[in-house]
Amino acid sequence: MTTPLMPKATAIWLIDNTTLTFEQIGAFCHLHPLEVQAIADAEIVTGMTPHDPVASGELTLDEIERCQGDPTARLQLSPKVQVGKAKKTAKYTPVSLRQAKPDAIAWLLKEIPEITDADIIRTVGTTKTTIQAIRLKTHRNINEIKPVNPAHLGICTYEELTILMDKYGV
Repeated sequence: MTTPLMPKATAIWLIDNTTLTFEQIGAFCHLHPLEVQAIADAEIVTGMTPHDPVASGELTLDEIERCQGDPTARLQLSPKVQVGKAKKTAKYTPVSLRQAKPDAIAWLLKEIPEITDADIIRTVGTTKTTIQAIRLKTHRNINEIKPVNPAHLGICTYEELTILMDKYGV
């Protein structure tokens, strides 16, 4: 089980708005029951704004009511919430591989003619302009471009390439 977005702020909200036990709140927020009791007694985290886990979708009212009725039950994070999932950032390509990207694009266009620009961008990490220039053979270095497997070049993994090829039935 993963933790809620802001465990202590969530604990404050659960203390103020529910009749859950300190053990239940501690188990959900990954805090010690004595720490939850100290929060309830306003000995620690004074002045912190409570975080509503129902409004953020981390918990449902049904889940809270279920656990209020049974002191031994444990709160479960809503399955639709993906807390801690990092936003995908742009892939860094070393300078030595940047000249190899057109070769990888040419290979993908040769092996999978019906591939979309979006899939090439996702796999190789390039721009639509570069893809169009290679597709229309107007790229400034078109004479030096030789199709090479992007996984062999180290631009993508074999797993990513296999998934892409399975997607297009190649």
